[in-house]
Amino acid sequence: MAGQFITFEGGEGAGKTTQAKMLADALEKVGVETILTREPGGTFGAESIRKLVLEGTDDRWSGMTELLLMYAARLDHVEKLIKPALQRGAWVISDRFSDSSLAYQGYARDLGADRVRSVHDVVMEGFNPDLTLVFDMDVYLSLKRVETRAAQDDEVLTRFDKAGQAFHTTIREAYLDIAKNEPARVKVVDADGSRQAVHSRILNALTAKYPEFAGKLGGA
Repeated sequence: MAGQFITFEGGEGAGKTTQAKMLADALEKVGVETILTREPGGTFGAESIRKLVLEGTDDRWSGMTELLLMYAARLDHVEKLIKPALQRGAWVISDRFSDSSLAYQGYARDLGADRVRSVHDVVMEGFNPDLTLVFDMDVYLSLKRVETRAAQDDEVLTRFDKAGQAFHTTIREAYLDIAKNEPARVKVVDADGSRQAVHSRILNALTAKYPEFAGKLGGA
């Protein structure tokens, strides 16, 4: 099978990073070369832009500036890491991709979905994920996870972490709207529950699209 590009999306604290690693491990165990990456980031240049985007106060950038920074990082990421990996037959799992820009800048920063899609079309030239999994959970609970993790790991909250519950409620609604509009590509996963329970839901979603993995990934 040719390389496939899978993206994990959702609000802060939904467990995407942990689950991306678990899926990558499951695919590697059945012989699929899997590259695990993230956005903004994934390459040296994109990681530099990540700091600009995530650090500082919530009002550091306008919505459009934020969007353009994201797409500068995304283009570098795609050109230098994602496309080369796919071309050699590897699978790529990215913790966030273009749907984050649609949700965060298009919906929550009020740029509008059409403007964000226009930028995406110009920069990405038709490049999109093969499968997107949206992690959905109660906003209050997800933000509590973020606060607890930051306290335990002595992490600094990002600009988005600090944006407030109303902002994150809009993000959740945006992702559900994206999934409704693109049901063939975007699947919603209930992110509430144990790590293993959520992992099983992800494997079920994966094997629904790629039935050749049925019974091979442990729990699907």
